[in-house]
Amino acid sequence: MQVWGVTDRGAVRQQNQDTYAAKVLEDGRVIALVCDGMGGARAGNVASTMAVELFMEHFQKASPQDAEEERMGCAASVANQAIFQRSVQDPDCAGMGTTMVAALAGRLEAVILNEGDSRAYHINSEGIVLVTRDHSLVEDLVERGELTREQARTHPHKNLITRALGAEPILMADCFRQPLAEGDYLLLCSDGLSNVVNEQEMLYEVIHGGAEEECCQRLLDIALSRGAPDNVTAVLVKR
Repeated sequence: MQVWGVTDRGAVRQQNQDTYAAKVLEDGRVIALVCDGMGGARAGNVASTMAVELFMEHFQKASPQDAEEERMGCAASVANQAIFQRSVQDPDCAGMGTTMVAALAGRLEAVILNEGDSRAYHINSEGIVLVTRDHSLVEDLVERGELTREQARTHPHKNLITRALGAEPILMADCFRQPLAEGDYLLLCSDGLSNVVNEQEMLYEVIHGGAEEECCQRLLDIALSRGAPDNVTAVLVKR
């Protein structure tokens, strides 16, 4: 198992409110997550940083014998509770929150948790599949047939999310299991990447674009070449 990552404030924003972490565990599995903060100039950065640090701390303290979904869900819930309390108690952080997409990738499968519109894609030589479902206004409109997928990409409200860590005291994150075969990839990213780089471009860069360890930087460079209006984060995991 291998993992690479990159994050950048983009070409417009003054501050990077994305945060990520990625680690190969002692048992050979990879734990990785991407968080995209929201809630004002300072608070978004606080929320995403708290989420990543608390998730990694509590995930690694939990027993490896615990079920993967429980281990990840508990770590995310601890982060959610802390962010919610901070947003209630600190006026500078009122209303802050963050997206989260996290993956625990092993030899046979990955367990993926998401809240908000940061995404996980499964990629191999046969194609690319979006594993997660965005918790967003436009995704709800697409599911109801009121928008096409293409219309959703340019909709003026595409950044309005319906769920986030820190928004409510109880976390209701989604969890998925994704089978993995040798040579498969997982790509975790914030919407700063997925809003400007399409899935076929992601697929090409991962499979055909060049050195694996440079893939995240290549994706970032594409986003930057298109004006990168938001922070951009990408983490690539290889089985």
